[in-house]
Amino acid sequence: MTGFRPDLYRGTAGYYDRFRLPYPDGMVADLARRAAPSGRGRLLDLACGTGQLAFPLRRWFAETWAVDAEPDMTDVVRAKAAAAGAADVRPVTAAAEELDAAPESFELIVIGNAFHRLRRAAVAERAHAWLSPGGHLALCWSTSPWAGPADWQRTLDRLLRRWQHTLGAGGRVPPGWERDRQQDPDHELLSRAGFELAGRHEFTAEHRWTIPDLAGHIRSTSFLPPPVLAGHAADFDADLAAELGRHSIDGHLTETVGFAYDLARKPTST
Repeated sequence: MTGFRPDLYRGTAGYYDRFRLPYPDGMVADLARRAAPSGRGRLLDLACGTGQLAFPLRRWFAETWAVDAEPDMTDVVRAKAAAAGAADVRPVTAAAEELDAAPESFELIVIGNAFHRLRRAAVAERAHAWLSPGGHLALCWSTSPWAGPADWQRTLDRLLRRWQHTLGAGGRVPPGWERDRQQDPDHELLSRAGFELAGRHEFTAEHRWTIPDLAGHIRSTSFLPPPVLAGHAADFDADLAAELGRHSIDGHLTETVGFAYDLARKPTST
């Protein structure tokens, strides 16, 4: 498979926690309803970032593991858990492919906007082993502000591509990663790993961005994080404000954000 660099998100954790959009409450509640946890089990948030799924889902579980390969991310999770008095949240710094967990030790495993960056076949097989019979795996997704049809979104996409080229950052995300998933779609891969597919469940939410918030969101990405922008950050922000300012209304840019999760179930018997 096409490999992603292990340090893609280094330096992004603070921006990630502040500027990544939360999953809608309705989606979180719907996932909990369909997964039907016992209230006594364990949740695993793989490639957790700063806990965008771990924290809203933890109330349905006795213990939550928040696992990410980036120490900066798990440091933020640890600080958030301490501030919230969430002793049930266990931050773990480990690659998803290398996590040490006992068989049948989780009722639900969630992966948010990250499955495509992992060694999917290996992670699917490991997740199947980690889940208790009848447990679920949820691949959660959200759309990006530069991927939509609005004029400001097309302008943003062009600006980001131009800055990636200017800063020599075009190769940070490996070419061909989309092809891997097209040739071996997630649903087929999960079926081979032994999962029963339980459908895709979609949600939308309207969000009004400010240009400074978009600048922060971009710094949370793998392709233009703070270490890449470095000494060019002020010029980038000025260019962003100039290009998007002509599209804003009262200082805001409106987007309909798409959210979804693909649910799969480990059979209760083989």
